[in-house]
Amino acid sequence: MMLVEIDARSGFCHGVVTAIRKAEEELERTDAPLYCLGDIVHNSDEVERLERKGLSTITHDDLPRLCGSRVLLRAHGEPPSTYAVASRLGIELVDATCPVVLQLQRRIKDTYDNDEPRPQIVIYGKAGHAEVNGLVGQTNGEAIVVENLSQLDRIDFSRDIALYSQTTMPLSGFAEMTREIEHRKAPGVSFRYFDTICRQVANRVNHLREFAGAHDVVLFVAGAKSSNGKVLYNECRAVNPRTYLVSSSDDFDSSWISGAESVGICGATSTPRWLMEQVRDALTDYISKKFHEA
Repeated sequence: MMLVEIDARSGFCHGVVTAIRKAEEELERTDAPLYCLGDIVHNSDEVERLERKGLSTITHDDLPRLCGSRVLLRAHGEPPSTYAVASRLGIELVDATCPVVLQLQRRIKDTYDNDEPRPQIVIYGKAGHAEVNGLVGQTNGEAIVVENLSQLDRIDFSRDIALYSQTTMPLSGFAEMTREIEHRKAPGVSFRYFDTICRQVANRVNHLREFAGAHDVVLFVAGAKSSNGKVLYNECRAVNPRTYLVSSSDDFDSSWISGAESVGICGATSTPRWLMEQVRDALTDYISKKFHEA
């Protein structure tokens, strides 16, 4: 019989768990509408589960019509402008910003407000990502966002540089960035870098690589919008080419497990445990039927 194992360390990170718990507590506390600014987590199944409980997902454009309402800020965090708009409209904010992200926002704001002369603040991250928008907002939009080495031309290497990182970026990429900036900066230019990558996320990479290598086939469960999911999926696939990305049990293709003796199921920091269990159940049901047919 084929071995099917769920990775015990996959699933929601602490920040996402806290945000979801806050949403559920608020929904139970009162029947008044509760809105979430953006998907509470980059997983459509979990978003739909909370919507059934009464959580409505909105965008920034919706805020003007929600005067006096309750709005939850998800773990990714928000720029100061969002707090200002909410205050002006009398919106009650339920702030579920991840503590790691919140600390990073404060560090960037402190550098921007207090360092003399002010350095170029560079953020290693994905432009347009919700967390990055919140970080750039601490600098009045002046921070330079770079995702890869080809974008380093955005930096003036004759001026002082302070490098930070989006919390979910790979450690290897950050190390590559620091080496290249150090190499390209002009003599005498101050270059300071701060490793602000969340270790709960970063430490999963080595573990997942071991997990992927220990199974014939890996099913990586993640939502299509999950930035962290894409990174971790690619890490698994680099170790085990028979790694497949699925968003739900409906995506399972029986041809993937042909000849396999073990299948590992794992996921991103935005993947709920119950969704990985659904994928496992669908797989074990298929295996059981095939076994009885034989």
